[in-house]
Amino acid sequence: MQYRNILLTCAFFAGITACKTTPPTAATSTPSTVLQPYGPAWAALWQQRSSEYKALCFQAYNIARIRLDEQLARTSSRPLAIVTDIDETVLDNSPYTVHTALKGQGYTEKTWAEWTASATADTVPGALSFLQYAAAKGVHIFYISNRAETERTPTLQNLQRWHFPNADNEHLLLKTSGSGKESRRAQVAQTHNIILLMGDNLGDFSELFDKQPVDKRTALTQQAAADFGNKFIVLPNPMYGDWLPALFDFNYKRSATEMDSLLKQQLKDY
Repeated sequence: MQYRNILLTCAFFAGITACKTTPPTAATSTPSTVLQPYGPAWAALWQQRSSEYKALCFQAYNIARIRLDEQLARTSSRPLAIVTDIDETVLDNSPYTVHTALKGQGYTEKTWAEWTASATADTVPGALSFLQYAAAKGVHIFYISNRAETERTPTLQNLQRWHFPNADNEHLLLKTSGSGKESRRAQVAQTHNIILLMGDNLGDFSELFDKQPVDKRTALTQQAAADFGNKFIVLPNPMYGDWLPALFDFNYKRSATEMDSLLKQQLKDY
């Protein structure tokens, strides 16, 4: 057991320094730094244990409630709707990141499907109470997620476990082809007045952000500054999202070593 604990400790801290069992030689006196795949464990640790993460989530949903109340005071010819992402917006998947990162592994469809099949993800702080409040005011909640259709049943089970409103097939729009969500948002907009969009990834708000390089994402975010905190409600997620593959041009065929090198090049040092 003691040896196993040592191994886990070494793996966990590999995001900062390489774990060594023998004294370094002169040629390896500077420990190597590995950002992937162990690094996301640090982000998950922050998400799970920091009060600051919870405060940011509460802040996002407090603002969302203010904006909702403003919209409720106005007249609409169509039913009101909120469109929300699921992962890291209403459900917390940090245990999956911890499980894979501590094994030195990244995301795979197989391990992700195993995790979602358990239907055990906890709620993001503030999400449930806000959406229940909105539903009580007659607002329809639509969940637009890039989970696969094969994950529909456990996804609904997970949402229903916590009593999220409108957790049914009609209000759950999963990925069918590409990862872009614009067509699904348009589908909701045909019958409803979408008053809020909620997510942890810029692609949850507009197709303008889809598959854009880092500099373009930054420019578009600055142009849309007035929408954040108004129609767009952003939740924090340092573990994954389009911000990360944007750093290596969305080229997933690169080797892990090459990706790690590209990520290091993006870091600002002094």
